[in-house]
Amino acid sequence: MAQLRQEYDRFVENETEIVVVGPDNAAKFRDYWAENDLPFVGLPDPKHSVLKLYGQEIKLFKFGRMPAQVVVDKAGIARFVHYGHSMSDIPSNDEVLASLGVMDGSQQ
Repeated sequence: MAQLRQEYDRFVENETEIVVVGPDNAAKFRDYWAENDLPFVGLPDPKHSVLKLYGQEIKLFKFGRMPAQVVVDKAGIARFVHYGHSMSDIPSNDEVLASLGVMDGSQQ
């Protein structure tokens, strides 16, 4: 999430809202958001209903949910989907924004 926070303004400039869905309850989410001063929306999903809809995997040997990123456009169409194999398997912000037709910062 630090990666998303660092370039949050780029997402806003490109009319993109970030919504992070996580398996924790509302109190844990609220505390984490406050401690880390995150500028985007956090959606607690303790029953995993949203996470299941998007196919986020659980790997017991890796102690939890694997990262997943889904970019949904304003029409509700998934334009980019990435299911990570570990917590270090996260696409760059440039890759995510490119799925929306946004050039990377060096080409703007």
